[in-house]
Amino acid sequence: MKKLLFLLIPLSGIFINVSAQGNLDSLKAEILSIRADVENINLNLERSKNKFQKGIFVATLGYTVTIAGGLMLGRDNDELGQVLLVTGGVTGGIGTYMLVDAFKYLGRTRRSKK
Repeated sequence: MKKLLFLLIPLSGIFINVSAQGNLDSLKAEILSIRADVENINLNLERSKNKFQKGIFVATLGYTVTIAGGLMLGRDNDELGQVLLVTGGVTGGIGTYMLVDAFKYLGRTRRSKK
């Protein structure tokens, strides 16, 4: 009986060590997965930020031109005012689209379901 006990004690230690090694591998894989997710989130946030800033600039420029065109209406440069109204409105619309489009990168920060 004592010999059997001496044989089982080292074998149980091996099984515990193998089980702990499996848990460590699983933990390492999970940490690497989380690290990759964080890098992906940071990349998407940087893309969103750049596109958002460009959209703000274009929209502000467009609506400023629209206001300038509106101020010119009914004066000597009436035709130029009309052109500026249309051009500024289109430019402002494009800038607004760029602002809204910037948010698509934020939606990509979530994990895709497998």
